[in-house]
Amino acid sequence: MINFEEELSKFRPSLEVDQTEKAIMNDKMTDLTDILQEILEEKNAQPSGQRQ
Repeated sequence: MINFEEELSKFRPSLEVDQTEKAIMNDKMTDLTDILQEILEEKNAQPSGQRQ
């Protein structure tokens, strides 16, 4: 039978996983909020006569 405590004590995280996690956390990903903010900024930057 498998001794889970023993198996867990042997566990070592892969370096690749750690490196991937750091890369993802440091990446600036654009989400819907960012896109909506850009659209609003563009609309506000237009002269008042050109707004739609």
